[in-house]
Amino acid sequence: MLFAKLSPKRLVSALVVSGCLLAGIQAISWAGGNPGLTIFSGVERENILDYYLDFGGIPRQWDRYKLYIPAKKLTQGATKFFISYPENFDGKFDTDKVEVRVDDESLPLKEVYWDKESRILEIEPEQPVEAGTKVTLVLSNVRNPNFGTYYLVGDVQASGDIPLRLYLGTWIVSIER
Repeated sequence: MLFAKLSPKRLVSALVVSGCLLAGIQAISWAGGNPGLTIFSGVERENILDYYLDFGGIPRQWDRYKLYIPAKKLTQGATKFFISYPENFDGKFDTDKVEVRVDDESLPLKEVYWDKESRILEIEPEQPVEAGTKVTLVLSNVRNPNFGTYYLVGDVQASGDIPLRLYLGTWIVSIER
């Protein structure tokens, strides 16, 4: 009965408004979780790596970082992963809650070392990760820093006879209020 009284113009208007509201709610739920559009970062587009913050990247709150490394970036495999961060990053890492995931399975780790003075988190799996493998570094129980944008730089120690340290890319992480 209610819809019988509405004119076609009002019905279309109501559908458009409700569609916009639903799209807005969807966009709000994605905010703070992904790198989004980065135009002027100083990092070449092909070197910007994707990430996801499970709990929204709220300053000074606990979070879980999922740092993605695409298969095309691991050209020579990896025996270690390095995450370096800027001096103004005052967050905290829980070295007991770090994972290296391949195909959604957590690999056993040999060592996780956090060098606070040099601002580097070093992650060493028990077995080298093969070249051309998609990897997710999961950092749980991270205490987010103050609000801002932080460049987390990803490197690997290549597997093979000569253990070179190779640049993977940069995760441009935004912590928002």
